[in-house]
Amino acid sequence: MGGRSLGRRFGWLWAAYAASAFGTRFAFDAFSLIAIVVLGAGTAEVSLLAAAGLVVGAVVALPLGPWVEFRRKRPVMIAMDLVRFVALLTVPVAYAFGLLGFAQLLAVSVVVAAADITFLAASGAFLKTLLPREDLLVANARFESTTWTATVLGPPLGGFAVGLFGPVITIAADAVSYLLSAAGIRAVGGSEPPPAKPDGPRLTGRDLREGWRFILAHPLLRPLFVNTIVVNGLIMATAPLFAVLMLGQLGFAPWEYAVAFAVPCLGGLIGARLSRPLVTRYGRDKVLFVSGWLRVCWPVGLVFIQPGVPGLVLVIVVELCLITCIGVFNPVLATSRLEQVPLDRAARTLSAWSIAGKLTTASLTALWGLLATFTGPRAAVGIAGALMLATPLLLPRNRRTPVPVSEHVDQQSGSRPGDPVAGGGEGLLRAGSRLPGGDGSRLDRDPGRSGAAGGPAEPHDP
Repeated sequence: MGGRSLGRRFGWLWAAYAASAFGTRFAFDAFSLIAIVVLGAGTAEVSLLAAAGLVVGAVVALPLGPWVEFRRKRPVMIAMDLVRFVALLTVPVAYAFGLLGFAQLLAVSVVVAAADITFLAASGAFLKTLLPREDLLVANARFESTTWTATVLGPPLGGFAVGLFGPVITIAADAVSYLLSAAGIRAVGGSEPPPAKPDGPRLTGRDLREGWRFILAHPLLRPLFVNTIVVNGLIMATAPLFAVLMLGQLGFAPWEYAVAFAVPCLGGLIGARLSRPLVTRYGRDKVLFVSGWLRVCWPVGLVFIQPGVPGLVLVIVVELCLITCIGVFNPVLATSRLEQVPLDRAARTLSAWSIAGKLTTASLTALWGLLATFTGPRAAVGIAGALMLATPLLLPRNRRTPVPVSEHVDQQSGSRPGDPVAGGGEGLLRAGSRLPGGDGSRLDRDPGRSGAAGGPAEPHDP
C-alpha cells in the first residue's frame, strides 16, 4: 500500500470504517455473553439469538436493496449507522433500569442485521463512485488490514473492559462507534452522481429479484458467488463446534482458546498487504484462483487437534495460514465483483449477495449443529473441512468475462457505458499492468458479531 494518499474524502471514509470496525470487535460476542451471564440463557436460546438475528434480519432487508438503489448512497449509510447506534444503545439503557430481556436482545439483533445489509449495499455503490478504478484495490486492502487489526486488538480489550465494568459496556462502546462512523461519513462531503430511476412509482417483484438475477446470469459472478457463500458458511458453521471441542472435550482454558484465534489474525494483515503486489506481479485472475484454492486447504487440519501445547500450536498454524489466504483473497474478490456490476445495479447486487450469505451461514450452522449430535464435534469439523476441499472446483478460470454496461458514469474514473473495465477481456480478469480496484464491500465490517456468536477465522462478507 506504500502510504499512497487516496484523498481527503477517502481518509474520512476510512476513519469512519476504522471506528466502527474497532467498536464491533471490542463488542465481540457481547450479545451471547449478556444472554448467558445476565439473562441466564441456555444453549438453545443462545443459538436462537445467533441464527434468528441473521435470518430475520436478512428477510427484513430483502426490499431495502432495491430501495437503496434509487437513492443517494451516503445519506443511506449515515441513516443506517444512526439506526444501529439507537438500537444498540437501548441495551445498556434497559440494563441500567433492570428492564433488559431476551426478546429485546433478539429484536435489536434483527434491526442491526437488517441495517448491516442495507449499509453494505449502499457503501459498495458509494465507493465505486468515490475513487477511480486504479485506486480501488488499494482502498480495499486498507479496509481489510483495518478489519484484521481490529480483530487482533478488539476482543481482548473488550474482555478486559467486561471484567472491569460489566457485560454491557462493550455494547455501549459499539453503539458509540456507529455514531462516530456516521460523523465520519458525513465529513466525507462532496457530491454523488444521480441515483438510478425506478421503472415505476413502486418497487416490483422484478426489482427485488434483480440482484440475484444479475449474479446468476453472469459467467464470472455466479461461480464466485456460490464458492464464497459455501466456503464462508462452512467456516462459520464449524465455529461453535470447534469451541465445544477445544473448551469442553479437550480442556483448553478460555485464554488458550482466545490466543489460538487472536494471534493468527495477524495473517490477515499480511495477506491484505500482499494482495496488491501479488496482483501487480501475477495478474488478478491467477491471484484470485490460487488464493481461492489455498484458503480451503487448511481447515481440515483442525480435525487433528490434541490436548496441550501441540494442539494449541496446530490451531495457531492452521488458522494463520487460513487467514493469510483469506486476507489475500477478500480484496481481490471484492475488486472483481464490483467491477463486473454496473453502477445502476450495484446496491441490489451487493444486497442480494449479503442476504444469501447470511441465510446460508445460518442454515449451515443449524445443519452442522444437528450433524454434530450424531457424529460428535470433531467428526463434524472434519466433514466440513473435507467438503471445502471440493469448493475450488466452482472457481472460474480462463474465462472471457463480459463487461456490463451501466447507465451511469463512474465518478472520477471518467468511464462511461461501454468503456472497457480494467482487467476485463482476457482470461478471468487479466489485470497485469492495469491494477484495478475493489468494490467497497470491505466497508461491511462483519457486523452483527456483537449480536451473534462469532468464531475462528471469520471470513467476512466480501
